[in-house]
Amino acid sequence: MNNDNKQFLITVVVASVIISSIFGASAGFLAVNNTQTRHLLAKVFSGLSLEQNIGLEQKTVQVEESSAVVSAVEKVNPAVVSVIVTKDLPKIENFYYSPFGNDDFFNEFFGSDFLVPGQRQNGTEKTEVGGGSGFIISTDGLVVTNRHVVLDEKAEYTVLMNDGQKYNATVLARDSVNDLAILKVDASDLPTVELGDSDNIKVGQTAIAIGNALGEFRNTVSTGVVSGLARSVVAGGGGFSENLTNLIQTDASINPGNSGGPLLNIAGQVIGINTAVAQGAQGIGFAIPINEVKNSIESVKQNGKIVRPWLGVRFVMLNEEIAKENNLKITQGALIARGEQRTDLAVVPGSPADKAGLVENDVILEIDGQKLTDSNSLEKIIAKYKPAEEISLKIFHKGEEKTISLKLGEFGE
Repeated sequence: MNNDNKQFLITVVVASVIISSIFGASAGFLAVNNTQTRHLLAKVFSGLSLEQNIGLEQKTVQVEESSAVVSAVEKVNPAVVSVIVTKDLPKIENFYYSPFGNDDFFNEFFGSDFLVPGQRQNGTEKTEVGGGSGFIISTDGLVVTNRHVVLDEKAEYTVLMNDGQKYNATVLARDSVNDLAILKVDASDLPTVELGDSDNIKVGQTAIAIGNALGEFRNTVSTGVVSGLARSVVAGGGGFSENLTNLIQTDASINPGNSGGPLLNIAGQVIGINTAVAQGAQGIGFAIPINEVKNSIESVKQNGKIVRPWLGVRFVMLNEEIAKENNLKITQGALIARGEQRTDLAVVPGSPADKAGLVENDVILEIDGQKLTDSNSLEKIIAKYKPAEEISLKIFHKGEEKTISLKLGEFGE
């Protein structure tokens, strides 16, 4: 067979494969099972190049992703609010006065040429001094925000809805452990958010932040990804500072006005509370995982305040460096240790831990079978329980492992 005939035969075979794939002429080509064949069909019958077909597939994926974000935002937006902070501040007015006081001679001689500008207080006026964000968690007006947004007990707070409606707000609870506060407005039939599960989020998944950007542009949406988990930072500003642990890191834009707003997954569920941003960096923001505060939220719903379980120990989470400093072979767990001040005892006298026999330098390894690690700290695990619940602790005590049981107390009792 000459070369021309071979080329003709190859052309016929290719055409037969394509036709058979469409019309089912041969049992061997009833289904299009690979990407190359699909692209070949697209090229022959649509007149588009392979690159154009790939481009169409990419655009379809992008459109689907954008649509998901739009749906998530539309679902949550009505329940995202701005929190406005106001205070009664001195009202200052400008005036002019004579440096000669009430001396008629000099005042008449110099006239108004020697009047001196000054300022004086003329009563007080309500002034907006700050702002943040929040989201509604109950139809009767419970609103979640950051504690640092409503830290000033002498200030007044107003919740501004996305539709422009305003409500006076009362602070029901300020969480002394997490940067969390819960407000109450006098309203009913309000839109609410859906709380998600922050324990199952993955690095790289879509993250959506909504909030009152810069305290000026309410319900601003920014998107990104979950860029890290179990972060620890020292956050502060305006005289407020606290250690925050087990945070979600995201590159979705967060700024001071976003504080207290929700961090969402692609399904429009709240997975975190936006709380901090790294100064001098771009794309590094932090949110409190929603599972960390669910018990506090439920506590406020049921009791009108935050009721927290209490173990009664000071501790540091172990790593290789800390274990080496303390001559320990164990590198994971919570080492019961004193605070920075000599009066900061490792075990609080009369606490549940004290009654159960825990002492300084014990290491708590597990609670109810849950191992303590950097990402699963003692504080995080204890927060999942309620006061008066009984728990089982595996501890390392004087060179031996042992298991003890105790009943948690209530913080502040």
